[in-house]
Amino acid sequence: MEFDFLSPVDNEVLQYIKGLSSQHLGSKVAFHTDKEFPDIDKVKIVIVGVLENRGAVNYVDDEVNLEAVRKELYGLFPGNWQSSIADLGDIIPGNSLEDTFFALQKVAAKLIKKGIIPIVIGGSQDLTYPLYRAYDNQEQMVNLVSIDSKFDFGKQEDGITANSYLSKIILDEPNNLFNYTNVGYQTYYNSQEEIDLIEKLFFDAYRLGDISNNIEMSEPTLRDADIVSIDLNAVKSSYSGNFVTFTPNGFDGKEICSLSRYAGISDKVSSLGIFNYNNKREGSVLIAQIIWYFIEGVNYRSNEYPFGTKENYLKYIVPLENEELIFYKSNKTGRWWIEINFFVGQHNKLKKNTLLSCSHEEYLAACNNEIPERWWKAQRKNSI
Repeated sequence: MEFDFLSPVDNEVLQYIKGLSSQHLGSKVAFHTDKEFPDIDKVKIVIVGVLENRGAVNYVDDEVNLEAVRKELYGLFPGNWQSSIADLGDIIPGNSLEDTFFALQKVAAKLIKKGIIPIVIGGSQDLTYPLYRAYDNQEQMVNLVSIDSKFDFGKQEDGITANSYLSKIILDEPNNLFNYTNVGYQTYYNSQEEIDLIEKLFFDAYRLGDISNNIEMSEPTLRDADIVSIDLNAVKSSYSGNFVTFTPNGFDGKEICSLSRYAGISDKVSSLGIFNYNNKREGSVLIAQIIWYFIEGVNYRSNEYPFGTKENYLKYIVPLENEELIFYKSNKTGRWWIEINFFVGQHNKLKKNTLLSCSHEEYLAACNNEIPERWWKAQRKNSI
């Protein structure tokens, strides 16, 4: 029933793929066509287009067309990948924006429940909201990472748009959001009130300059994400091809692909959204490569989450004046985690002790009696 919302991949794209060699990615993907639908029980990753942009800022009734994106993607050569891939086609805009949201939520929820990773290509970034709502019945708290130059709080009277969807995620019930992290915000696009609100809610935010200077600092937060939402407006116009809403500053092509690969490598990320595509060829090339790097990352997952036995990890106990911090280092990848405590008799968002991704630098800081900020925020959020 859920997949009845999907229309087949355009025949022109299918004809283009037939002209490619057997070595191209297009020949290794199962497609939703007029005649058949892929067996999703044999698939690990799916592509889903959502041709909806009514939530875009300054919406001008432009139709979203993903034909160029698909041609660019399937014309690439895959890596040494084992994960099976399917393209389920597109969700056509409903009579209302809410109809489209409903369709995306149902499709994504079905896929996530089956352990299949949806890569959603949109339209406007407010589609992040139904992607988040797809986790309502997953019985888990959700970590959302947005790669974006803005926080997208907006005003309640604005309704839900690409610039205000985060407010709806925070306010609407059921509230499954454990943490929100912004990667790449640009201060002059965000009011001081919004920046203060991020701190008040114990969310995390990383400025563009900090990430560009040290891209690796984004890895722990992407490792903890369930949903990663990429706003293409966070990329410089010289790389995205978006000269309609000109963006002189932002991530370059290499940086946004590195972030996408970090998201793919994460054992925890179960959905990816790429939004605010403007139908320009340059943007389609960039999206294709972002998706390529994400799939590459998925194929190199180390399966370290969730933790089974801790025999494959070194445990480090750091005694502080009023705390005892417990770190774990993977023998397999060298990555680090820190334990978040569960307090008996208190209200806890998390129902048991859990592990928060961290860096080696945060461990060294703890050894110098500095409590990692992300750990402190996670503890506060867990007990609110």
